[in-house]
Amino acid sequence: MAIRLIIGLGITFVMLAIAGRRFYWLGGLITSGQPAVPSRAKDIPARLKAELVEVAGQKKLLQWTVPGMAHFFTMWGFTVLTLTIIEAFGCLFARTFAIPLIGNLAIIGFLEDFFAVAVLVSLLVFIGIRVKHSPKRENRRSRFFGSHTGAAWLVLLAISGVIISLLLYRAAQVNTGYFPFGQWAFASHTLARVIAPLGTGVNSVIETFALLLNIAVIMGFLVFVAYSKHLHIFLAPINVATSRRPRALGALASTPDMSMEDVGDDDEVVFGAGRIEDFSWKQLLDMATCTECGRCQSQCPAWNTGKPLSPKLLIMDLRDNMFANADRIMQRNRAAGVEVETLVGNIIDPDVLWSCTTCGACVEQCPVDIEHIDTIIDMRRYQVLMESEFPSEAGLMLRNVENQGDPWGLGGSKRTEWTASLDFEVPVITGTIPDDIEYLYWVGCAGSLDERARKGAQATARMLHRAGVTFGILGPKESCTGDPVRRLGNEYLYQEQAAKNIETLNNAGVKKVIATCPHCFNTLANEYPSLGGNYEVIHHSQLLDHLVQEGRLTPGGGYKGTVTYHDPCYLGRHNRVFDEPRSVIDAIPGAKQVEMKRCREKGFCCGAGGARMWLEESIGTRINMERTGEAIDTGADVVSTACPYCMIMLDDAVRANAKEDDVRVLDLSQLLEESMNEPVAVGAGAPAVAEPASAEDAASEE
Repeated sequence: MAIRLIIGLGITFVMLAIAGRRFYWLGGLITSGQPAVPSRAKDIPARLKAELVEVAGQKKLLQWTVPGMAHFFTMWGFTVLTLTIIEAFGCLFARTFAIPLIGNLAIIGFLEDFFAVAVLVSLLVFIGIRVKHSPKRENRRSRFFGSHTGAAWLVLLAISGVIISLLLYRAAQVNTGYFPFGQWAFASHTLARVIAPLGTGVNSVIETFALLLNIAVIMGFLVFVAYSKHLHIFLAPINVATSRRPRALGALASTPDMSMEDVGDDDEVVFGAGRIEDFSWKQLLDMATCTECGRCQSQCPAWNTGKPLSPKLLIMDLRDNMFANADRIMQRNRAAGVEVETLVGNIIDPDVLWSCTTCGACVEQCPVDIEHIDTIIDMRRYQVLMESEFPSEAGLMLRNVENQGDPWGLGGSKRTEWTASLDFEVPVITGTIPDDIEYLYWVGCAGSLDERARKGAQATARMLHRAGVTFGILGPKESCTGDPVRRLGNEYLYQEQAAKNIETLNNAGVKKVIATCPHCFNTLANEYPSLGGNYEVIHHSQLLDHLVQEGRLTPGGGYKGTVTYHDPCYLGRHNRVFDEPRSVIDAIPGAKQVEMKRCREKGFCCGAGGARMWLEESIGTRINMERTGEAIDTGADVVSTACPYCMIMLDDAVRANAKEDDVRVLDLSQLLEESMNEPVAVGAGAPAVAEPASAEDAASEE
C-alpha cells in the first residue's frame, strides 16, 4: 500500500505541476487581449441555458447523428466517470474506498460500468470514422505532438487506456474481495470472471498495476490536453458561456467609435485587427478553443466552391500566430518599438479574407460557439481603414455609396421610379409621417434601382395595398443602410450612412418599418440601435404571413406547380425567419413545396453577402451557380426567395444554365400575387393561364 501510495501521489503532483503551469500561462495570454464588446457578463440566464443546451445537451453535435452520439456518450461518460477518478485516488489509501454516502449504492456501480462501456463503444465509432475519413492535413502540425492525425490517435489510445485500466483494476478488486460496488457493476464482474483463473495473488498484482496505470494515464492525458487542440475539453464551456447572446449572428459584435474626439496627439488609434494583439480576449479564447472538427469548413460556401477560405484553418492560423507572439500579447504592447508583421498578407492570405460572404454557416455549425464573422470583419476593417487595401472592384461601390447613397451610383432621384407601374399612389414622406400611415416601407437600394428586384418591391406594395395596410416611402431621402460597406470593412462610411438615415427616420417620427431586403432588415433592426436608431422592423415575408393568417390576403389558384424556397442567409440564419415564408407558400392551394438538400439552418448562400455582390468571383465555382444547380435538381418550376440580392444572383445563374424557360425566380410576394390572379379561359380548348398583374409583369413573361 505504501509503495503504490508514493508512486500514485508522485505521478499526480508532477503532472499537476506541468499542466497547472500551462493553464496559468494560457489564462494570462487570453486575458491579455483587448476588452470584448459587448460585455460578456450580461444575460446570465441565457448563458446558463446555453451551457445546458449546447454543452450538457450537445445540441449542435447531435445534429451530426453518429459522431454526435459518440461524442455525447464520451463527454457524459467522462463526466460520470469523474467519480471513478475520486475512487482511484481513494484506493491509494484504502483498497475498499468508496465515496461517502453514495459510493456503496448499487446504482453507482452500474452507472460507472455503463458509461465505461459506452465510452469504449464510442471510441470504436471514432476509430471507424477516422479510418473512413482520414484527414490529409500533413501541413498542419502541432508544436508539441507531431501531426494532428497522430495526436488524434494518441487521444483515442489514452481514453482507451483510462477505461481499460479502470475496468481491469475493478475486476481484480472483485477477485481479491475488495470491490465495494455490488453485483450491478456488470462490466467489472464480467471481466473479473475472465481473469479469475489467474488466482488471488496475480489479481492483487493486477489490481495495483492497473490502478497506478489508470492514475498515470489520467494525469498524462491532463498534460496532453493542456498542450493540444483537446484543450476544448476545459475551454469549451467557458467559450460557450462567454459567447454573444442570444447568438453571435445578426449584428456585428462591435461598433467602434469613429469620432476620435477623445484621441490625443500621441495616441495610436487602431481600427480593426491588423496584428494578433488587436483582437479581444474573447477572440483569443475562440482561437484556443477550436476543436478542429471541420464542421464550419464543411458548411462554408466559399470552401465548398473551391475558394481558399476555410473558417477552421483561418482560426488555426491565428491560433498559431497567437502562441508564437504570446510574450508580446502579454506585454500589452502592440509593437514594443519593433516593426511587427500584419496578419493579412503574412499569416492570412488576402484571398482568404475577401472570400467570406458573412453567411454565418460557420458560426451556426460551430459546437463551441466560435465567432468567425466578427474576427474576419475586424481584419477587413484594419485592411480598409488602416492600410487602404481591398479588392480594386470594391472601390467603385464605396464611392457610389459615399457620393450617391447607393452601390450602383444612380442617386436618390431614381428611387421612386419603381412606383410608376402601380395603379395606386404611394405616399412619399417629406416631413413627419402622417398618423394615418402605419408603416414606413424601406424599399432598399436593390428594390428601388435594380430592374429584377423592382418587381419584388412592386408586388409587395400591391399586396400591402390589397390588404389595406397603409404605408409610405422616403423616396429620394432613403439612402443605403450601409450593410455592404460595413461587411467590406469600411466602418467609417457605414456609420456616416447610418447617422444620416437615423436622422431622417427620427425626424420623420418613424416607429414601424417594413423591409424587403434582409440586409436592410438586419441593419435597421439589429445594428442601428447601437447608434440611436430604435424602430420596430418587420420583414415583408413576416408581414405577408401575418396578413394571410388573418385572412386579409387570401391565396388563390392562379399558380399551380412546384416551389422550392431558398433561405436568404440574413433572413434565415442571422434572424431565424424560416417558417413564415414557407407558411405563405403552404397557404397557396396549387403550390407543392419541395426543400433543397441544404435548407433552413443549413441553407447554402447565394454568394452576394459580405459585399461579395460587388466583387469579382474568379476562384473556383461561382457560389450562385452551385446553389442554383441544387435548386434546379429539385425539379421545381419556381425558385422562390425573400431577398432582392438572392433574386438577382439566382436569376443570373438560371440564365447562365439556360434554364430560364423551365425555372422562374420569384420573390415570395410575386408568387403570392400570381396565385391570387385566377386562371381565365382564352378560347375553346385553350389552356388556362394566369392573368399578369401588370403590363410590366406581362412584358417580363414574354
